[in-house]
Amino acid sequence: MGTFQIEGGHRLSGEIQPQGAKNEALQILCAVLLTGDTVTIHNIPNILDVNKLISLLRNLGVKVENIGKGSYTFKSDALDMDYLNSEQFKIDGGGLRGSIMIVGPMLGRFGKGFIPKPGGDKIGRRRLDTHFEGFMKLGADFRYNKEERFYGVEAPNGLKGDFMLLEEASVTGTANIVMAAVLAKGTTTIYNAACEPYLQQLCKMLNSMGANISGVGSNLLTIEGVEKLGGCEHTILPDMVEIGSWIGLAAMTKSDITIKNVNWGMLGIIPTTFRKLGITVEKKGDDIHIPAHEDGYEVQSFIDGSIMNISDAPWPGFTPDLLSIMLVVATQARGSVLIHQKMFESRLFFVDKLIDMGAKIILCDPHRATVIGHDFKSQLKATTMTSPDIRAGISLLIAALSAKGTSTIHNIEQIDRGYEHIVERLQGIGAKITRLD
Repeated sequence: MGTFQIEGGHRLSGEIQPQGAKNEALQILCAVLLTGDTVTIHNIPNILDVNKLISLLRNLGVKVENIGKGSYTFKSDALDMDYLNSEQFKIDGGGLRGSIMIVGPMLGRFGKGFIPKPGGDKIGRRRLDTHFEGFMKLGADFRYNKEERFYGVEAPNGLKGDFMLLEEASVTGTANIVMAAVLAKGTTTIYNAACEPYLQQLCKMLNSMGANISGVGSNLLTIEGVEKLGGCEHTILPDMVEIGSWIGLAAMTKSDITIKNVNWGMLGIIPTTFRKLGITVEKKGDDIHIPAHEDGYEVQSFIDGSIMNISDAPWPGFTPDLLSIMLVVATQARGSVLIHQKMFESRLFFVDKLIDMGAKIILCDPHRATVIGHDFKSQLKATTMTSPDIRAGISLLIAALSAKGTSTIHNIEQIDRGYEHIVERLQGIGAKITRLD
């Protein structure tokens, strides 16, 4: 396992460019399986999870060519279907949660799709029911090999559109069902569909390939099935979770940082939510400027004076991927805040590491933590810790960069899964961080 060594307590300054969105990339890359024509994708982040998926696609027979920084062409005209029954596929698919999204396009185009139980973050139960219930509504037969933990769906006579009301607005579940439905016969209506920017981008890409999807951006999608899709060119959005991470980093280290080309129109309530903690988020064209918070930042209260509550919700609510960042930033705020992580019951368990650093946090239960801010009157103390997942990992890194002394973070592969060239980019704005292999 790799290790970061961080000398904290330094002010940072300068500009940082967000990478392409990880969560969008995982969906978009799976969509290349829907056509035998060439698909060109730009702004693909060079991160572990995305590179694993590209490797899986290559093993499946997709012709992949790197044509520039973050730009690739994909051609899925001669796939090796035997790979789906191989031991190597069990290894490749089982190590990446995003691999579940190859099932929808494979089912829609070839009438069958398989996947081992996928891996990913250990942040609590992450059910796949929404995916497979959607496929079955489209007419697919479902099977599950419990001993080998292997899922499969087959539709030898093709898929047929239907109405479905999703039990949960799952982003990956909606994406998977949409990718299957675009090649189904007739009309598919998906109510309570996820409408995150990642999903909007996927639908726009599919429409540019010849699909007929309406209601994009809402929770009611209507899909008129088509017989065939063609190639396209698509550019991935900047990663809104990384943008939020850099906002939190700037505030915690009292740094003056500009985040470039953020695509403001797709950030939703992220800037507003940071402002609830008293952080100044300035719009400069399509950039975000975070000035140095010399006097700290004060948590707002609700109109009736009750404690501020920041919680996650399906889009356009606040993304759960940024709650760990909000929690860390709150440790130096003036005032108190309740962080309510509704969607994953294990995602707040990293707070013991922050408590070891001197943070005042009460873990109320697996979903809620109350943070009493230090108002920078007491600096966090450096320590040695291990990253449990991507978002907790970046949160601990932010804490370490603000802390007094030198911290060590192990298992940094978790951070590499979601953040591109993070050492070099942070060093570029003045961070004292090194990678120890």
